[in-house]
Amino acid sequence: MTSLWDQLKDWVLVGVLLAVSLGVMFAQNQTLVRAMRAGALETTARIESAFAWVGHYLRALDENQRLRRENVALAAEVARSREARLQNQHLEAMLNLRDTTNFTIEPVRIVSKSLTDQQSTFTINAGSEDSVETGMPVIDGRGSVLGRTELVSESYSRVMSYLHTNFRLPAKIQSLDAEGIVHWTGDDRSRLLMERVVQTNPVLPGQRVVTSGSSGFFPPGLSVGFVDSVATSPGRNEYNVQVVPSSPLDEAGYAFVVLSAPRSPEEAGEGPSLSEDVAQR
Repeated sequence: MTSLWDQLKDWVLVGVLLAVSLGVMFAQNQTLVRAMRAGALETTARIESAFAWVGHYLRALDENQRLRRENVALAAEVARSREARLQNQHLEAMLNLRDTTNFTIEPVRIVSKSLTDQQSTFTINAGSEDSVETGMPVIDGRGSVLGRTELVSESYSRVMSYLHTNFRLPAKIQSLDAEGIVHWTGDDRSRLLMERVVQTNPVLPGQRVVTSGSSGFFPPGLSVGFVDSVATSPGRNEYNVQVVPSSPLDEAGYAFVVLSAPRSPEEAGEGPSLSEDVAQR
């Protein structure tokens, strides 16, 4: 029986001789070697160039993702910087008010808001432990009216805002000393209505509206807003005055509770009212 070596030895011998022949040929013929190398280079270069766009595309995708992440991070940083700047401005205004007013006030943070259609309220982080009581005025850092406390717990209080249909505020047009009642009609959140203003002197847009001090809650001189438009009450010798609030409720983040205040300009002594002081600042 013929062995495997006997069957393959002729092919092995031919292979060895062929390899030796090729080695001798390449060693002696450098021109042929260079030609073969050039051919191999040409072939591989064509293949690489054909698939190079795949690498470029993948690198472009990675670069786009990196740039997108950087844009998101930069946008977040800008938002944080803007928020910090606004917060610093609010806190600076609060410090200025606390230094210049003769009111006894408690600084608070608005922790939540319930801005409903008819009965907008918000919650502050001060309560009976901070000497806050029901019915106390709440103002912003510029001394403008935001509302008054209606429910007080030990550490928190709920505030009825001026955008509440049950809110009423005795006020006056400062330059005319013309008194009236300010309230919200429940329609336009950017306007309040001042009623019962007797037609004695002409009321003009831009005139300042402040608290009159006639109520048992709000001291005189707190800023309410500015006259926007004036209409005559039908059948009555009174004006209906549209007032733009001086403190937009949706922008409020910090506030003061007025714990005690002079009940009249005479008690407050000489000097400008709070609203005048705010206007100067």
